[in-house]
Amino acid sequence: MTLLTRLCEVPYFAVIFSSIKAQDDTGYAPMADRMMELAAQQPGFIGVDSAREEVGITVSYWRDLASIQQWKNQIEHREAQRLGKEQWYESYTIRIAKVERQYDFGL
Repeated sequence: MTLLTRLCEVPYFAVIFSSIKAQDDTGYAPMADRMMELAAQQPGFIGVDSAREEVGITVSYWRDLASIQQWKNQIEHREAQRLGKEQWYESYTIRIAKVERQYDFGL
């Protein structure tokens, strides 16, 4: 089993979510699990890579910008966004990038 999302046909898009969590993250883990489960069901979803230490970085991959917009507006995801702002994050940054080239090793 690989821990990294396998490469797919380019171009596609990456949503890079970098965050610093708040001290009290009660309820965060089950919601994060639900968001991963739900994202995987969305049209245009390709995969996700994530790591968390002091700074968390989650990169989700999507076929097109319309798929990203639909995910942003998905009702349960909107609730997670609200709770993130109110409770779980001190700060975060979201970047959206078009992937035009890719390389790998060992996958």
